Amino acid sequence: MPLIAFASPKGGVGKTTLVANVAHALRRAGRIVLALDLDPQNALRLHFGLPLHDTAGFTADLVRQPDWRRLVRPTPAGVMLLPHGATDLRAALEQAVALERDPALLGGPLREMLSDPRLLVLADLPPGPSQPLAVVAPLASVIVTVLQSEAISAAVLGEVESGRFLGSGTMAALIAGRLQFVLNGVDLRSRLSRTAAEALARHLGARLLGAVSRDEAVGEAQAHMRLVHDMAPGSAAAADIAQVAHVIETLLPVAQEAGEGSAPAGPRTRW
Repeated sequence: MPLIAFASPKGGVGKTTLVANVAHALRRAGRIVLALDLDPQNALRLHFGLPLHDTAGFTADLVRQPDWRRLVRPTPAGVMLLPHGATDLRAALEQAVALERDPALLGGPLREMLSDPRLLVLADLPPGPSQPLAVVAPLASVIVTVLQSEAISAAVLGEVESGRFLGSGTMAALIAGRLQFVLNGVDLRSRLSRTAAEALARHLGARLLGAVSRDEAVGEAQAHMRLVHDMAPGSAAAADIAQVAHVIETLLPVAQEAGEGSAPAGPRTRW
């Protein structure tokens, strides 16, 4: 039922890596988790070990209104995955136009996913403003904004906090109230990184869900198309990610058993 959206004002901050590994941590905590890739980079699948040649997916085919249930991939981590699918620039632009005209292309399937009270959906959004973000944000319980621990993040924090990267107008102001933050790539050995992280932490206060250290284990896991906990369970990054996932879980409704709460809008998917 809950939807956790992962967003970022710019690319290259480790957002997709965080989505994959937080999804894994929540699955290990007993949640039924669906990771939904809405980022055209189509990279979320790689963290779960899908073959490079497997480029099929859900989001890239939205204009044809695919049955999302048929495209869910089981993964060895126990997380269900809806890959984005391969796309090119022209197709991505056409999809953006189609979503602007008919937000239900994505909103309809999302509401079907969220109608299952057992399911926790984590959505990996494209960086910056986008049509998927405009559709997902109003439905999200929490919007996790990923910031890199660097001076530029501290410099643009006012812009990020305002929610302007989420769009404009009254809707952006409403959505901004659900923004939470995670600092990624904190290097305590670097004076600049540490200073930036401390400044961001002081300013964000309780809205800061946690910080993830810069750790070679993350890069090694990516290189092997594995998750950090599986690759290096004793690493600092694995511990930090587990803590972030725990804090996120405290913000969510208690997981319901099958049969409790509202009935799904359509045929129940067999997880």
